[in-house]
Order: sequence, then C-alpha cells, then structure tokens
Amino acid sequence: MTVKGVRAVRGATTVDADEAPLIHEATRELVTAIVARNGIGPEDVVSALFTMTPDLRSDFPARAVRELGWSDVPMLCTIEVDVRGALPRCIRALVHVESTLDRSAVRHVYLRGARVLRPDLARDGDESDRRDVSG
Repeated sequence: MTVKGVRAVRGATTVDADEAPLIHEATRELVTAIVARNGIGPEDVVSALFTMTPDLRSDFPARAVRELGWSDVPMLCTIEVDVRGALPRCIRALVHVESTLDRSAVRHVYLRGARVLRPDLARDGDESDRRDVSG
C-alpha cells in the first residue's frame, strides 16, 4: 500500500494588464497545469495560497479557481512583497496536496513571463496540461 503525504506544488504566471478576465484566465491556466503535471485529483487538494504583485488588484485568483470547482478548498490570496526590480504583474501559487509522489518528483509550473523566475523548472506545456481541474 502506498502512503500519501502532504506535498507543496509551486507555480507562477504573469498577465499583460491588471484586468479581472486576464487574472482569471492566467490563474486557471496555471492551476490546470499544476494539476495535470502532478496527477492531482480534486480530492487531493488540501489548500492553496495565491500571491499577486502589488500592481495587480482587479480580482482574486482564488475566485477563478473556485469557478473551476474548488469550492470546498481553503484558499487565501495576498500581496507579494514589493521588491524593487521584481517581475511585474505576477501571480504565484502554492498548492498543498496529498500525494504519493516523492518530494523530488513534484513538478512545479512556471508559465508565460514567469518562466524567468525558475528557468530550470519551466517547460513548454503538453496535452496533459489541458485536463480540467475539476476532475
């Protein structure tokens, strides 16, 4: 029998402007890729934390994820530390999941302009990234 443990999956993406539809689209794309790349089912998600850079304030990333079916997942949105020279218009995610994956096997996701944050982890999407996060 394989034992599940709690794992944290990181991810980040960017938007071109502070507009709610763009924040929703980018957040859904990010969460969908996190789920697909790590074989996460809706029942595996423990909680999620989203941060946005201070130049984004038109909507909450968690609202976009709730629209995808994560209505019973505890989520928190907050503002990223405002560091001079940091990547602008960036949305970050930290998703806690129950998983049988070893920590070293967790696949973190960096999309769009956020690829520069962790080029060692960023990669082009594949068909598995398009799976619906609601299961």
